[in-house]
Amino acid sequence: MSVDRLGVGFVGGGFVARFHIRSWVGVRDADVLGVVSRADSTAEEAAELARSLGVGEARVYATVTDMVADPAIDAIWICAPNFARIEVMEEIVEAIESGRGELVGVACEKPLGRNAAEARRMLELAERAGLLHGYLENQLFTPGVVRGRNVVWSRGAALTGPPYLARSAEEHSGPHAAWFWEGELQGGGVLNDMMCHSVEVARFLLTPPGAARDALVPVKVTAHADCLKWQRPKYAAQLSEMSGGKLDYTNRPAEDFARAMVEYRDREGGRRIVEVTTSWCYVGAGLRLSMELLGPEYSMEINSLDAGPKVFLSREVRGDTGEDLVEKQNAETGVMPIVADEEAEYGYVGENRHMVGAFRDGRMPDETFADGLAVTELLMAAYMSAEQERTIPFPPPDLDTFVPAVARGEWNPGREQ
Repeated sequence: MSVDRLGVGFVGGGFVARFHIRSWVGVRDADVLGVVSRADSTAEEAAELARSLGVGEARVYATVTDMVADPAIDAIWICAPNFARIEVMEEIVEAIESGRGELVGVACEKPLGRNAAEARRMLELAERAGLLHGYLENQLFTPGVVRGRNVVWSRGAALTGPPYLARSAEEHSGPHAAWFWEGELQGGGVLNDMMCHSVEVARFLLTPPGAARDALVPVKVTAHADCLKWQRPKYAAQLSEMSGGKLDYTNRPAEDFARAMVEYRDREGGRRIVEVTTSWCYVGAGLRLSMELLGPEYSMEINSLDAGPKVFLSREVRGDTGEDLVEKQNAETGVMPIVADEEAEYGYVGENRHMVGAFRDGRMPDETFADGLAVTELLMAAYMSAEQERTIPFPPPDLDTFVPAVARGEWNPGREQ
């Protein structure tokens, strides 16, 4: 089945949905036509953003089922919070199977599930409904990653051998919404929230262009997690105040720092190593994404804060706090980097072009729910490793039933001191 022009509906109207909508100015042959959100005001604001940018005459729907039932909607982007994604996917499939509507495909933001069981359920539902499915991992589509990977593999690897080490880090000062900080609702802390990006983009860099995912097979995972900043009394009090008392990082924290190493084998038995770092306790200009790829006679490195212009604002320049220079901006004075086009630099434009093109052509995207499940399985193995303080052979037993201690409200490194 092919579609000349794709009508897209969004479930969720918050931060990440608006990133996608803003990226749509660089997407062809698709229109943002609808938004559903638990908060009507958020949905209307997102729909108005789409209309103001000229990327579609979006309207607000009362329910996911209503949006699926509209013949103008061909595909749905799930940008709802982690704890709501199974419910959203079940409603989509119920609407299709009951004959209320039809869809070509569905795309879902990261992580696909809060644990492996949820991620597998998402994949099973998509397959049961016969839907094309795309896993929205934007960092694989960042221009620097795409171009750098192609150059490294076509020049360095072709002449001297494949790369053997990839490093990736995502660091900022903490999430926007209170539910991100709550282990049960989000599925964990920074490891679940951001390492899903880092492990996948590092694996992608180590994988030969055009090769299938199983060109590299994970065999071991070693990880560490801690709460370095936000369990300190001053910052725990800030979180409590921000959440109306719901967040108690003194007794029920989530990790704000995590590291992991994943060891892979290629088809000839050669070793490949992924090193990743994620943090909610990084204090700098704002969100920092960094990647490195190392091989026998070459290397590549990317840093999102080094990609564009810089400005200097003296202490006499007093403006309101905001994020007009870079996501998760931490200051308004001094030397400040500017990410001129965040939607493009972070990969949202390329990602959405790819998903739209695949759905219009009736083919599976390059990143599917199966990839989202594979990422979630690695994250759960990392949680196992951090909890047991040992290297975990992959895949470990009981992976499908494992729920991290932080997601059960039973993890507290402060209690161990």
